[in-house]
Amino acid sequence: MPPVVVIAGRPNVGKSTLFNRLAGRRTALVADTPGVTRDSKEAEAMLRGRLVKLVDTAGLEEAAPETLAGRMRAGAAVAVRDADLVLFVLDARAGLTPVDRHFAQWLRRQDKLVMLVANKAEGRMAMSSILDAYELGLGDPVGVSAEHGDGIADLMGEIAARLPEAEAEAEDDADKPLKLAIVGRPNAGKSTLLNRLLGEDRMLVGPEPGLTRDAIASVFTDETGRRIEIVDTAGLRRPARIEADLEKMSVGAAIGALKMAEVVILAVDATEGLNDQDLRIAQLIEREGRACVLVLNKWDAVVDRNATRRLISDRLETSLTQMKGIPVVTLSALTGAGVERLLPTVRRAHEIWNKRVTTGELNRWFENALERHPPPLVDGRRLKLRYVTQAKARPPTFLAFGTRAERIPDDYSRYLVNSIRETFDLPGTPIRLQLRGTKNPFAEEGKRG
Repeated sequence: MPPVVVIAGRPNVGKSTLFNRLAGRRTALVADTPGVTRDSKEAEAMLRGRLVKLVDTAGLEEAAPETLAGRMRAGAAVAVRDADLVLFVLDARAGLTPVDRHFAQWLRRQDKLVMLVANKAEGRMAMSSILDAYELGLGDPVGVSAEHGDGIADLMGEIAARLPEAEAEAEDDADKPLKLAIVGRPNAGKSTLLNRLLGEDRMLVGPEPGLTRDAIASVFTDETGRRIEIVDTAGLRRPARIEADLEKMSVGAAIGALKMAEVVILAVDATEGLNDQDLRIAQLIEREGRACVLVLNKWDAVVDRNATRRLISDRLETSLTQMKGIPVVTLSALTGAGVERLLPTVRRAHEIWNKRVTTGELNRWFENALERHPPPLVDGRRLKLRYVTQAKARPPTFLAFGTRAERIPDDYSRYLVNSIRETFDLPGTPIRLQLRGTKNPFAEEGKRG
């Protein structure tokens, strides 16, 4: 039997929407009205190569056993009892509620493996609620938007990583294919590059922009023996130029492939240089938290290579500061010149994206960073930062705690991120730094008094 993943939580936090998103089809009925799901619904799904049985449950709420709500809760409790992993879903927009806290305690007593999922986390305000979820004592919360698909690829990876391994199909990380997507503007040579990497004419190519309409996946083995799942995508135009329904769907498929990738190759026509649309695509890659390699294709047709390098380096320095040190590979997909440098660069970017730093190393760096440049004054008082830890990799994400830490200005956060990047050799990868204020218990007692 495949492992059982049960989705639980109070009513109207988006459990059924998440169930449909993970199942890859609209199986469960969803609406804004609480209590639409009354019976547990099941579906099989493939998450990062693992077959699982998903179970959607009714909302957890306190009610007398003989009532409809009480019977719905009993059904959910039976599903949790049989689970290998419970996804405890919270509403990141609404924040933690007494009901969430009550059922978090109940879940701890069930002695089940639990993962916190903060749904509806598409806005900046939701980040505070995601961090508040740590107080439930159920581990690191995963922020997603089930409605929009944000964070779903990361959630699938976390679910697959936490499930007990199936004896017959247990797979080392080294055996899993590296997920690679090629994105860029139309006619940047994406399909030609994919054909070159595969060693065969798998994709239709030609001078006409927009030949590729869907996101096409292929699997091959590189020179090190590593399997790579590579996806060629439709060209990404500016939104104002996307008109036909078919092209809208093609662009949607391209963005979906980007979200599912681990490393993204941004292919740029070097004869045209790095334009605003290329930078918008790079910013989308950074927002999705993916490792990125910039490929300057058609390099053989560039007349003044030194001047082109300088111009592109200057644009990267000023416009992509959040991905400082992004690796750049110059090549010609048509002739094959320089292509041999691409996959080693991709593997290095993937390694950096997966990097973890020990808490001891981090806090030694933190102490030195604060000593070199102390936190600023806010409202006449200096903010105190106490310690830092790495919450996760893929991309490297760090949590810094301290008194009123959430009020740290953006320029000081950038200083810390740049220092992390330099100290721990993390060039080019997105780095997340989340700041969490610690509460003063004495101040709380004073208020109650």
